[in-house]
Amino acid sequence: MVMGSIPEEVDIAVIGGGVGGYVAAIRAAELGKSVTIVEKDKLGGHCLNYACIPSKTIIHIADLFYSATHSQNLGISGSLSIDAKRMHEWRISVSQTLEKGVEGLCRANGIEIVKGEATFLNSNTLQLTNGTSLDFKKAIIATGSVPSSLKGFEFNGRNIIDYKQALSLDYIPKSIAIIGAGYVSVEIAGMFAKLGSSVHVIARSDVLSRFDPEAVALVKKRLANLGAVVHLNAAPSSYDGKVLRLSSGEEIPAEVVVVAIGLVPYTDGLELHNTKVAVDGRGFVSVDSSLQTTDQNILAIGDVVGEPMLAHKAIRQGVIAAEKASGLNSGFDNIVIPAVIFSDPEIAIAGSLDAKNVKKFPMSAVGRGIALDRKEGFVKMAYDDDNIVRGIEIVGQDANAMIAEAALAIEMGATLEDIADTIHPHPTFSEAVQEAAEAALGRPLHFYYGKGSR
Repeated sequence: MVMGSIPEEVDIAVIGGGVGGYVAAIRAAELGKSVTIVEKDKLGGHCLNYACIPSKTIIHIADLFYSATHSQNLGISGSLSIDAKRMHEWRISVSQTLEKGVEGLCRANGIEIVKGEATFLNSNTLQLTNGTSLDFKKAIIATGSVPSSLKGFEFNGRNIIDYKQALSLDYIPKSIAIIGAGYVSVEIAGMFAKLGSSVHVIARSDVLSRFDPEAVALVKKRLANLGAVVHLNAAPSSYDGKVLRLSSGEEIPAEVVVVAIGLVPYTDGLELHNTKVAVDGRGFVSVDSSLQTTDQNILAIGDVVGEPMLAHKAIRQGVIAAEKASGLNSGFDNIVIPAVIFSDPEIAIAGSLDAKNVKKFPMSAVGRGIALDRKEGFVKMAYDDDNIVRGIEIVGQDANAMIAEAALAIEMGATLEDIADTIHPHPTFSEAVQEAAEAALGRPLHFYYGKGSR
């Protein structure tokens, strides 16, 4: 890069090298554009380094540890211990491996990577913290989000931390209180409970209040069985470093308090007022269906443009924004954005369950579920009067893998017959999806609903 006051020009500047940003950069490079990524921290962003990948890595370890120490009915017994520092080292190594992979992909595609922050001087120029200015034809904002703070419980990096810091601990807290009851809180609660922590979840109303109550009931039951305590309709009032006090007067021992009450868009330092980019009342960047902002030279993707704040949404939007910035007529027209909660049991959903007709098939009727002693959960299939599938919810083991079939089915306008008549491998949990479609057609095979039921 040219240093000094003479600006360098690129076709596309991507601000933020998270999962959406680096994918946008790669797609733009594939289309023959010169591309520069400006990233202040690590390539892969929060998802790869601090959130999605780390959480699922540690959840997997916690599941292995818990299963190995709680499978006497399967003939497994004996004492085991867990090395928290070694676990932490593995979690770090996973992120480092993936970050190096992303850097390699970017360099292989001829993408220039600049470490630092970017500020808009106008709608065609960025000022970088390395002292260089960068002219661009198009820019893509992919700066993501940061954890919301809570008044009176400001993050201190020691015993009041956010979920990212909780996933970077190199020890297992004896006691932990989690303020918030969304999917991040539930995932962390189950993870630490399986690792041996005393866990308390402070819920303003209820756990996973936006999700299917029938699915949530199974998760709450599992948390209780793990020893985690959920405080419903509760609010924290103070914390002295050892005890968290609730507004009800209840006192909860807590070596660590995790504040996980949501995310807010991150646009600090961008100086968007120097452009024509508009933001809404909550700070999200306003975009149209092509991810175009109100400035013709600037697009935006991912968490910074609003809900759902999911990595896979950002990835898809990165592709669309890159194509749009490269002159293609692309738009974000996906029908469904699947969502997965890595709770126990897992909850995964694609589409909506609000359709007129909904049929449920229990995992307890699936051979693999019985064999693995994971019988909890179900598949719900929602469909209209023309038998077109509108939504699928999967609750249980491997729901995270099975939901892709549901997303594809809905995107393609599949009918119940399409799913029911597709051979699903046996013995797998995926058979429950086929069985739910069979049941909805009034021809159930492995569960009896009663005569004439549909």
